[in-house]
Parts: sequence; structure tokens; C-alpha cells
Amino acid sequence: MTEGQVDKSETRIRRMFGEISPRYDFLNHFLSGGVDYYWRWRTVRTVPPVMTQPILDVCTGTGDLALAYWNAAGRKIPVIGSDFTHEMLVIACDKASSMRSRDANEKAPVHFFEADTQQLPFRDDTYQIVSVAFGLRNVTNTRKGLNEMFRVCCPQGHVAILEFSMPTNLFIRGMYRFYFRYILPRIGQLLARNQSSAYNYLPQSVSEFPQGEALAELLRQAGFVEVQWKPLTFGIATLYFGRKPSTI
Repeated sequence: MTEGQVDKSETRIRRMFGEISPRYDFLNHFLSGGVDYYWRWRTVRTVPPVMTQPILDVCTGTGDLALAYWNAAGRKIPVIGSDFTHEMLVIACDKASSMRSRDANEKAPVHFFEADTQQLPFRDDTYQIVSVAFGLRNVTNTRKGLNEMFRVCCPQGHVAILEFSMPTNLFIRGMYRFYFRYILPRIGQLLARNQSSAYNYLPQSVSEFPQGEALAELLRQAGFVEVQWKPLTFGIATLYFGRKPSTI
């Protein structure tokens, strides 16, 4: 199957995630067995904040990776989370409010903005890290999204992309494919009770999305260099990262 066969229109994606937003966090943690916490921890450890520029997390959803970066930076570097689903951002803002401390160590804000990753309302060369967790495959035009991520990343800044993938080990792949295609969608649909078949969309979107070298090549075409990827948890997820070169 090739990218584009699954319906990734902006209208469908926005409606789907709006419908499942009240149960989104619970289902993420439940259906992944809690390993999603580890994946975000690895992302922040592999691509850590090392500069003074702010951080941007696109397709931020309910804000987990944005907030992880905010904590990793000691809450001393501004962090922005952007998404085009209003209902998800409401939850992200609530999380940020509950996390905010009242002591003097919290010197920089975390903010969430409603924005489409294909047309980010941010200036060129602004962010030391541009990240996305389990959201790039939902962008209608992957190349356009990557180009925008490159544009707003500052020279010598980094991109970090955490995304689902299919394990390469045949035995694990078989078990995972069965769970992913037949068990996860039924549990997800039962608990989320949405009209957009979100948890049927999930395995379809993963199977059609570029993985490994194919996605790494798209990052290179967008302009990133030193692109690498690391499979996580037997390849159930993969972390991709690269650097924006200095301007000439």
C-alpha cells in the first residue's frame, strides 16, 4: 500500500481526534501498556535541549512530549506545542496548568497554539528542537509538514520524530500485527466510542506510512543532515532525528 490510500484529510483528522480527545490519554497508556512514557523519555534523552532557543512540538495532541521537553529543560526554556485539534489543546493546557509550580525555578512558559503543521505560524530559524510524537503520519502532506519543521528549526537545531513502526523480527511482527489489526481497534473503538473509526485508522495509517530509510530520506530531502533512526521496543516505535545545517 502507498501513502495516501487512507483518508488523511484535514477535516477527517480534526474531527476524529476531537471525538476521541476525552479518552485519548487513557487509551494511549492502556493500549501501549504504559511503554509510551518510556518512548518519550528516550526521545528527550536522545535529542536533549542544549541551546537557549525555544522548543516546538508539532501535532502535540494533549501535550505530553511538549511537557516532557519543558521539564527536561528545567522549565527555563520556552516550549510551544501546536496542533489543529482544539479539543486536544484544551486538555494540554489543563495539564500544563496542573504542572506549573509556584517557585522561582519556573522561569519560562509552556504555551499551546492551534496551528496546522503544514502551515506553521512561526518565524524561520526559531526553535532549537522541533519534535513530533505519533503525529507526523496524520499530516495530510508529509513532505509539506517536514518542510515546515525544517523552516522553523534554527541552524544547528534538531528534529525529533517519534512514530509507530512495524517490527522487523518475523515472530514479533506477526504477534504485533495481529494485536494491532484485530485487538487494538476493537478495544479502542469500544472505549473511545467515536464515529470516525479512529482505532481502525491507526493500524491503516501506520502500515501506509514511510518507515526506516524511507522516512529518513524524506528528512534529508527536507534539508536535515546527519539523519539517524533508532527502533524502540522491538521496533514497535522508531525515533528519527537529524540536524539543520548552518546557513551558508
